[in-house]
Amino acid sequence: MVARFRAAAALLLAGCSIAGCSMAPDYHAPQTSAPPAFREVEGWAQAAPRDAEARGDWWTMFADPTLDDLERRAESASPTLTAALARYDQARAAAGVAASDLYPTVGVSGEASRSRVSAGRPLSTGSARTYDDYVAGGSLSYEIDLWGRVRNSVKAANAEATASSGDLASARLSLQASVADAYLRLRGLDVQADLLNRSVAAFERALKLTDTRHSGGIASGIDVNRARTVLGNARAQVSAVANERAATEHEIAALIGVLPSEFSLPVRAQPLDVPDVAVGVPSELLQRRPDIAAAERRVFAANARIGVAKAAWFPSVGLGGSGGWQATHGDLLKTPNTFWSLGPVSALLTLFDGGARKSQVKLSRAEYEEVAANYRSTVLSAFQDVEDAIAAMRHLEAQAQAQGDAAQAAQRTSEIALSRYRDGAADYLEVVTAQTDALEAQRSWIGVQTSRMRANVAYVRAMGGTS
Repeated sequence: MVARFRAAAALLLAGCSIAGCSMAPDYHAPQTSAPPAFREVEGWAQAAPRDAEARGDWWTMFADPTLDDLERRAESASPTLTAALARYDQARAAAGVAASDLYPTVGVSGEASRSRVSAGRPLSTGSARTYDDYVAGGSLSYEIDLWGRVRNSVKAANAEATASSGDLASARLSLQASVADAYLRLRGLDVQADLLNRSVAAFERALKLTDTRHSGGIASGIDVNRARTVLGNARAQVSAVANERAATEHEIAALIGVLPSEFSLPVRAQPLDVPDVAVGVPSELLQRRPDIAAAERRVFAANARIGVAKAAWFPSVGLGGSGGWQATHGDLLKTPNTFWSLGPVSALLTLFDGGARKSQVKLSRAEYEEVAANYRSTVLSAFQDVEDAIAAMRHLEAQAQAQGDAAQAAQRTSEIALSRYRDGAADYLEVVTAQTDALEAQRSWIGVQTSRMRANVAYVRAMGGTS
């Protein structure tokens, strides 16, 4: 009996020693080329993985306590982020399920019965008997992973969990950027509303002046109607901006996980100061973008699943064992009451399956090609996002300078035109034209400044955050 046990144990050890085989192809991450610098900046640095680093409280560059508070509220209450976290927990749990196959399955059992056998049974002593039967024992089963099926399944599940971690980081960064973008748009609308309200007050004064001049026979009815037209248009724009602000405020409420009816932000018209953002280098993009890291891990998982599919061509080998105590009376756990068995050592090989295994290998290879292509697409989209954001920051800065000059010139023209009208040197059409141009130029400048701040947010999102 001992010799048989040793033979079975030797077989198990031999199987475990062979279990280093793997049917998965050697993994090489898809090759992507990163330029030494973005198109409009200079600089290069050696790449090193940094996708696991914290993205930092990058929104603090706007120095706005209200935005800081909104970002904290979004982090703790956003249903979108909660859902992403739940998906990450699912992926981790799935990895744990897959890893459990690396270990034997152990079970315990117990049973008790009372039986009566008849007097007429074969080999009977001529009398009926009633007896109790008590059994307590355990069992063990284990798949010897000769061909790497289990290990490749674990690798794939762990890679998917890591990819899900990247998805969570992407969701968090996207949420932060969405909150910042909506908030900056709202503040830009506040500045526009302040400009329009001041313009309405100025146009009301101009209308009063024109009406007075008309009553005195100095101005015509056309001048009065022109003044009323400019004033009406300005009032209509006030309402339009108010409507847009309300929608933006509701958007922020949804992002931070509260009902729009329970959320409001006070109007605050303040200068739109655009912070300076240091532009990184392409190597940092490949290091930090969580969606790039997630896409690469999914390529690794698909590669491992090729090994799982190929392992089906080889026999699966398992080992079982059981043991325990059995007694009809007395002490169940006495040594003479023990029983055990080692085995069976089983092997199962499918000889014909109608091409299912062949098709499964083809399927896994095609899935690998798909996720590899998705990885390359993700990298290309990332570079596009960054180049777009850099171009926007650069060109919007020049546009803001030119638009600011235009707004100042238009405002001076409006003041001169109104002065000339008071002196009788110009008609009101000149005033109307100058006032309209000045208002539109100033609104355009505010829009450009808002776009500049939003471009900063887009750049941070495109680069995967800042540390």
